[in-house]
Amino acid sequence: MHIRIDDLQGPEIAALLEDHLHSMTLHSPPESIHALDLDKLRRPGITFWTAWEDGELLGCGAIKELDAGHVELKSMKTDTRHLRKGVAEKLLIHAIGEARKRGCERISLETGSMDAFLPARKLYEKHGFAECGPFGDYELDPYSLFMSKKLSNI
Repeated sequence: MHIRIDDLQGPEIAALLEDHLHSMTLHSPPESIHALDLDKLRRPGITFWTAWEDGELLGCGAIKELDAGHVELKSMKTDTRHLRKGVAEKLLIHAIGEARKRGCERISLETGSMDAFLPARKLYEKHGFAECGPFGDYELDPYSLFMSKKLSNI
């Protein structure tokens, strides 16, 4: 598997992100969907990665700068054909490593509170994320669960 920074121009990534946004609508009302579309992912302060193998897109993930020492994990999505192969875990480890390299003190995320998001929450917990309150511009929402991880730069 090769993880690289992506320019968000390819049709494969557009389709994967469209699927990501659509899947959010199955579990959350519109006002509780915080996934970013292509245009928002192209904004400054966001680094977006894709994972590839043999020319096939496996998944994606991003971090968004909140302030000098705090980033948010965004757009974690594995193509449905590659679920349960470790794609999300490798992307998560990559994002955490990049946040550490940048000298960040904390990485946080918002995910769904419903059962459909349980596998993602278990993955985040496995890698040291713990529930926290809303951060950044988020507000309490019954459809959202917030998690954060302190980073050691040792």
